[in-house]
Amino acid sequence: MNLLQALILGIVEGITEFLPVSSTGHLTIVEKLLGLQIDDQGVTAFTAIIQVGAILAAIIYFWKDIVRIVVAWARGLFNRDARGHDYRMGWYVIIGSIPIAIVGLVAKDLISGGLRNLWVVVAALILWSIVMWAAERVGKQDRHEESTTVLDAVAIGVFQVIALIPGVSRSGATISAGLFRGLDRVAATRLSFFLAIPALVAAGGYEGITQASAISSSVGWLPTIVATIVSLIVAYVSIAWLLRLVTKHPITVFIWYRIGLAVVVAILLLTGVITAT
Repeated sequence: MNLLQALILGIVEGITEFLPVSSTGHLTIVEKLLGLQIDDQGVTAFTAIIQVGAILAAIIYFWKDIVRIVVAWARGLFNRDARGHDYRMGWYVIIGSIPIAIVGLVAKDLISGGLRNLWVVVAALILWSIVMWAAERVGKQDRHEESTTVLDAVAIGVFQVIALIPGVSRSGATISAGLFRGLDRVAATRLSFFLAIPALVAAGGYEGITQASAISSSVGWLPTIVATIVSLIVAYVSIAWLLRLVTKHPITVFIWYRIGLAVVVAILLLTGVITAT
């Protein structure tokens, strides 16, 4: 991979990680268009590692919230009187991260192999758009972040597992789960960010450690580092924009883009311009 390709992929990751359009799906499409082998172990690891850049952006953006939650959680372990909303939120993030940790390890080969297929991306982009539409229509959105419960965390955590399928979108899945549970869009979006942090940091760290040799031999560490830094910068701007957007608009504003992208990719596949793997 050359540095121009790394720059492009870092920008794509930064823009799409927190939008309900599927960053993995976009990276898979763009990697294929750039002539990369999308089911190569090094490319798969690269895709997971550069997501850490976007997550670092979320950590920086929500730093005060994260510190407050961590401190409250630590205090609450030893002081029952300190067990308020922030203490419970710490447990919600831990509990909500368990499903993806288990499935991510058990189904690792499928995720990095069989699901890295552009037809899977096409199908997921379209089918999950229906779920997003239903979430906006069905969800009452009459609950704020302070009313979050452990059942909300479990539901969002389970939906986050579905997002391991390229094209679904982690944020699209987790925000939809929050809406189905009656949370308003801002609360659902903030919970989506918080649950993304342990999941994507763990995934990127795991790939960086276990696939270090594959990165070195196929993609290269310099392009990987460049793409990660670029994704951090672009993602920070994307977070601020998304939080402003969801206060006034439903997540269904992204549906037509998702469907349009799926149609374009399907045409490219059917005409032989690109191959599925």
